[in-house]
Amino acid sequence: MLGVLVVAMSISGTAVAVPSIGVQLEASGAPLHWVVAGYNLTFAAFTLVCGSLSDLFGRRLLFVIGAIVFSLGNVASAVTGDILLLDAARLFTGVGGAAIMASGGALLATAFDGAARTRAFAAMGTMAGVGIAIGPTLSGLLVGAVGWRAAFLTFAVVGLLILVGSVFIPESRASQRPRVDWGGAVTFVLSLTLVMYAVIEAPESGWGTPKVIGTLTFGLALMVFFFVIERRVARPVLDLSLVRNGRFMAWCLATLTTSIGFLGVLVFLPTYLQGVQGASVQTAGLMMLMLTAPVLVTPPLGGWLVTRGVSARGLIIIALLFVTGGNALLTVLHPEITPLGLLVPLVLIGAGMGLSFGITDGQAMSIVESQKAGMAAGFLNTLRGGAEALVIAVFGSALTSIVAARVGSSEIAARVAAGDLGGSESEVLADHFTAAWDSTSLGVAALSLIATVGVFALLSGKRGAEEGTPRASRRDDATPEETVAGER
Repeated sequence: MLGVLVVAMSISGTAVAVPSIGVQLEASGAPLHWVVAGYNLTFAAFTLVCGSLSDLFGRRLLFVIGAIVFSLGNVASAVTGDILLLDAARLFTGVGGAAIMASGGALLATAFDGAARTRAFAAMGTMAGVGIAIGPTLSGLLVGAVGWRAAFLTFAVVGLLILVGSVFIPESRASQRPRVDWGGAVTFVLSLTLVMYAVIEAPESGWGTPKVIGTLTFGLALMVFFFVIERRVARPVLDLSLVRNGRFMAWCLATLTTSIGFLGVLVFLPTYLQGVQGASVQTAGLMMLMLTAPVLVTPPLGGWLVTRGVSARGLIIIALLFVTGGNALLTVLHPEITPLGLLVPLVLIGAGMGLSFGITDGQAMSIVESQKAGMAAGFLNTLRGGAEALVIAVFGSALTSIVAARVGSSEIAARVAAGDLGGSESEVLADHFTAAWDSTSLGVAALSLIATVGVFALLSGKRGAEEGTPRASRRDDATPEETVAGER
């Protein structure tokens, strides 16, 4: 639980420190975006790999390695004085976060079953909610009081506590330990890295430049090659039977959708508040509680409702509609908006994200067999982390590109997107920044709505229900008690 807490805090807490990092290290644009996006990139790319490795070599072992890497990466982030070195340290830290999250989810899945598993994953969702909720506020207070480096040192200390606590965790692994699918692992990591690089660099380099087009094309080609590899190897890093299971993919799509609707707001709204409204880093962190506090409250509510017989399918559709509606309502954003004006859209998005945290992991993991627990947890968190990484990249690129189209300068646009609106034209730049937010929020709302329809269709159809995994006979909205009774 502590591992989930600090991994989530490292995502949300760093976002509020970005403007201060940019000022102190004299950075903006793509190099500054990589401070947050780099962590999410390696977190997403390595979660799937770490999940499969934990099945083979030991889930506790990968958990310990993750805690060590996470702590060292945060120490390096705290002491560096160069933006590129900070980006590298954040990339390294993300690998540790991936190992903690993937192996931690697998440890829970193998330690609990039935109603206990639902409660365990609801607790996991609660801790993720706590991390996201207190991350911006705690980091805002730390940055305002003693600087942004203190936030990274705090994460490092918590990582050491995780390492000490891992002594009490029993080891578990798959019964068979075949060769590792290194070809699939390397191809997947390279593919996601190239796609992310192209998206983040595009606003400054230009979407039509050979560098961006070539990198994006090669990254997508590698992803296709990854699926070809996975079809041929005996023990793939991703068993494609998971992808063919309609109900499992429905829950994966649900968690991807909430990430799309939540992360862009979490990462970039503090920059808007500090840059356009002139809010202090502490004030911005406190205002973000309207978004993050519901994530703290609603995960246990979702788990409790499912254990009481409420349809998990119905709850997840409500959660996705909350996220969709909240993003659509964010078009109310303007330079003079008060916290009260942001209350409804931010609470809707946060409540939707929290409900999703409380039910998606438990529902998805109940469908797969224990031998594939690490792989399934890794795949689920890879989709979540990949969505977060791509949302941060695409959201930031969209804001920068729209501002650049309006002002005619990519350099000015990068400065505005980093929260630097100083100068005689600050009001004009604020209007351009607000217009970019409106367009991007509507785009996110449209994508979330389309994905919600997809989740509803997958959970309502027969695909996946007829496929033979050990728990596949359980209906998507059955309570854990009903499931255990059926298995008996």
